Amino acid sequence: MSTPSIHPQSIVGAVDIGEGSTVAAFSRISSGAVLGRDVKVEENVSIGPDVTLDDRVVVQGGAQVWGSVRIGAGAIIGPNVTFAPGSPDSDPGLEQAMTVIGPGAMINAGTVVLAGVKVGRKAITMPGSVVTLDVPAHAIAAGNPAQVTGYTDTNNRRLAPQPHVDAVSESDALDGARLMRLTTAVDMRGSLVALEFGDRFPFAPQRFFFVYGVPSRDVRGEHAHRECHQFLVCVNGSVKAVTDDGASRVEHQLDDPSVGLYMPPLTWGTQYAYSSDAILVVFASHSYDPDDYIRDYSAFRAEIDLS
Repeated sequence: MSTPSIHPQSIVGAVDIGEGSTVAAFSRISSGAVLGRDVKVEENVSIGPDVTLDDRVVVQGGAQVWGSVRIGAGAIIGPNVTFAPGSPDSDPGLEQAMTVIGPGAMINAGTVVLAGVKVGRKAITMPGSVVTLDVPAHAIAAGNPAQVTGYTDTNNRRLAPQPHVDAVSESDALDGARLMRLTTAVDMRGSLVALEFGDRFPFAPQRFFFVYGVPSRDVRGEHAHRECHQFLVCVNGSVKAVTDDGASRVEHQLDDPSVGLYMPPLTWGTQYAYSSDAILVVFASHSYDPDDYIRDYSAFRAEIDLS
């Protein structure tokens, strides 16, 4: 194990610094901050007293990390990133709101992160983003204000429309979530899509609801179910749905009412990029039960025995 390396031209207060960590010249770390092992603080960085950097965090030149901030292991904070502390004059409670950056996240150059925001595990913010809302795990966020524009490490799937399909049929036979065609008939009189809740449907629905009027920058879902199966159909407009089994992610384009997305239990689901006219219909195998929801991604991974 190696002792921390602190450049003599840096200013470091009473700080808990782990083995192997380095602090470069012209950086300032306030008393009370905590740095884990193998943390790298580059030149001209400023870190406030209520900041914790977990193991292997890299803070690149010119970054300003202030407020109540926890940065997870292996995250990278890019050049000139600013963590904006809360203003007690405008909102006395805001300054105490903790900002959390998940393990392995990448906060790219020039990003501004507002107080109290949570950026999920391995999420990415694009350069110059202004992050005002939480960013889901593995999401890519961009813009001012930042919105989700995609997800990392995803495979994209879409089924092309077919004019005549006689029964529910599966595509790309996979374990877990998958797209499924619905009974469809199209002729000069119009189009008809039918759902037969029989042997070929993956479960017997007990509940039905639909989602509409979602602003394009908003993200919905962001949870898994322990027992409930779900089946999603976008009957108007379009929406992107990401399914995640904890090991891999697939992004499904839902823009055809003759195609549905089956989501078995213990599938983390997220929907985003709603068109202004999107109507997403959801069939569920169970009645609403708040205890069936897993709403934290880390808890989801723990429940399926992934680190």
